[in-house]
Amino acid sequence: MADDASLWDGAGPVKMLLTFDPLPGRREEYFQYMLGHFVPALEHLGLTMAETWYTAYGDYPLRLTAFVALNASAMNTVIGSDAFAELEERLQDYVRNYSRRVVPADRRFQF
Repeated sequence: MADDASLWDGAGPVKMLLTFDPLPGRREEYFQYMLGHFVPALEHLGLTMAETWYTAYGDYPLRLTAFVALNASAMNTVIGSDAFAELEERLQDYVRNYSRRVVPADRRFQF
């Protein structure tokens, strides 16, 4: 059976998956940045926050946050923008083990 990515034709919604560990000494600042600036700014750029997960057990990043765009072109426009670069760079002040990837959106849990 082919994996989901090989079946994707580039049309339809895509999901940006962000994984990271908030820095222990900066959690309050992290929450203030995420909720007060990062999420609203990405929504202003045209993305929709779809979900946020917390890892309670296991050797995985503590946070998984997902944003959805209508299609790959819209996502690429956001990711290629100066505004996104600044948001992502500032996020690094509050997290470690940061990773970003874009996948075809699926209703199932994606990691």
